[in-house]
Amino acid sequence: MRTLPFVAVLAAAFCVTSPASAQEPHAAVQAFGGSFTTTNTNFGGAVTGDLTPNIQVVGEVGRLGNVLPSMTQTLVGLSSVDFGVSAWYGEGGVRFTGGSSALRPYAEASAGIARLHPELTGIGSGLPSVIANAGLAFLNTTSPIATVGGGVTFQGGSFIADIGYRHRRVFSDAWVNALALGDSLSSNELRFGFGVRF
Repeated sequence: MRTLPFVAVLAAAFCVTSPASAQEPHAAVQAFGGSFTTTNTNFGGAVTGDLTPNIQVVGEVGRLGNVLPSMTQTLVGLSSVDFGVSAWYGEGGVRFTGGSSALRPYAEASAGIARLHPELTGIGSGLPSVIANAGLAFLNTTSPIATVGGGVTFQGGSFIADIGYRHRRVFSDAWVNALALGDSLSSNELRFGFGVRF
């Protein structure tokens, strides 16, 4: 019979604390964009959910403008044509946050899959361009991607803003990896995001 008072106290505690916890936002939806160069713009959206007050699960989808290393982009830039490899990606990971005020620093890591898409421009807008890019479409490939980064979130009511840095690396063993010239297929991104908590 001693378990009955314990169960009653536990049930009362849940009834008292559940309305307060239900009022606090535990998830967020955010759109973001950014890059280090004007010709290599990245954008996407993210969803976060609280596991604990300082640990969140993160899901993200987006587009990377060009994952070729800077040396390859420089060499391609010397010619009259422009060649790049963009990527659509989806990732999941974890974010660790600090503090409990409206200004919260964070660090995160995630992994997922990227769909690489080579594209050739600068050879005109007619039939040669159509044929070249139709042929390159057969070279699309899917590869693993991993991301590390950090930043600061600003919260005010249900509004959330984010400024941060991400380094993404694509682990490709396909033909496109040869274009890296011994470097890695990657993206460095200074990004800004806005969203809502609910």
